[in-house]
Amino acid sequence: MSGGMRTSTNNTDVRRVNRNRVFRFINHTKETCMSEISSALEISGPTVMSIVKELKEAGVIREVGEYESTGGRKAKAIASVKDFQYTIGVDITLNHVGLVYTDLSEEALAHRRIPKPFRNDKQYIEEIADIVEQFVEENDVPQERILGMGVSLPAIIDQTRQMIPNSHVLGYYDVPCEEWISRMPYPCVVMNDASAAALAEVAGEKRQESMVYLLLSNSVGGAVFLRPENKNGDEEGNASSSRVYTHEGDHWRSSEFGHMTLYPGGEPCYCGKKGCVDVYCSAKKLAELENGKLERFFEKLEEGEPEYRDVWDRYLDYLAVTVDNLRMAFDCDVVLGGYVGSFIGPYIKELRSRLAALDIFDHDGSYARACRYQKEASALGAALYQMEEYISSI
Repeated sequence: MSGGMRTSTNNTDVRRVNRNRVFRFINHTKETCMSEISSALEISGPTVMSIVKELKEAGVIREVGEYESTGGRKAKAIASVKDFQYTIGVDITLNHVGLVYTDLSEEALAHRRIPKPFRNDKQYIEEIADIVEQFVEENDVPQERILGMGVSLPAIIDQTRQMIPNSHVLGYYDVPCEEWISRMPYPCVVMNDASAAALAEVAGEKRQESMVYLLLSNSVGGAVFLRPENKNGDEEGNASSSRVYTHEGDHWRSSEFGHMTLYPGGEPCYCGKKGCVDVYCSAKKLAELENGKLERFFEKLEEGEPEYRDVWDRYLDYLAVTVDNLRMAFDCDVVLGGYVGSFIGPYIKELRSRLAALDIFDHDGSYARACRYQKEASALGAALYQMEEYISSI
């Protein structure tokens, strides 16, 4: 009897996994057909047909036309219903608030940045809730189809205790996540800003690989995303969920890359130590030459200002050591995000050249790349956390 129950459970698990794989495949393509799904995922035609029928009935996919006939019956073109559900993302920083909304496309459909200095009081949180509702109204997002929202903060988030124990950047300590969750207009999660930005980078990838995300904003942070275990033994790495997983650490403090010591006995960091990566690689190190305007720094750099070139060369030297250390520790790609990551694209070859000189194995720096999302990545990632939860349940 127990053996039969295990077989039934295993069949149910396989069915659930395949259903999710089929939906993700459809969602990642503009349109497809059942034979393409069957071939790509190596799932039998009858199983694909049955799953597609279920997904149609659930309303998350639909027929969008027909393919040209190859001699038999025309294949039906299938696509996901992108606007079936929406999520909202909010990024809280010391000086402004960023907002994004997305749908099943997992792309930013609109974004907005509002100057708003952070305050440690309940009224501030209620004002953020009002801003979210205004953003939804301005963009005509159907409220009945909003699954939920995410709020990202430059803070350690203890998900077990649902606490915000520490944010040096905001001067924010030992605050229950419920302070935010209870005041937001939609079901809400609270997450670290670097983890959120990294999620934006990996979401929607058909093949997800391990990745280190280095957030180079007014403070330096990061996230480590690990590839799912290959539980099914297929070459796609598909398991019960195709999502990558963040390494959070035993105390939710993983990936505090900004406070690795880069220069022993060096310049003081706001954390109390000396010589931290944050001191040498934060966006402030560049923006301080232009009264906090990072874009003006890069304009002057492009114009060939010698002082700016010198500062940039020193910055790249420090950044290269940091990135090389991350490569040595994790042996995977390193993505440069945050404010500096948004501008570094034209200079990535300069960084890779430095990395190649430091690489003791391959003498290659191509593992480092600029982020895909250059505007409101943390807000988008906060929205995508909720959307990915939903997609994983399909």
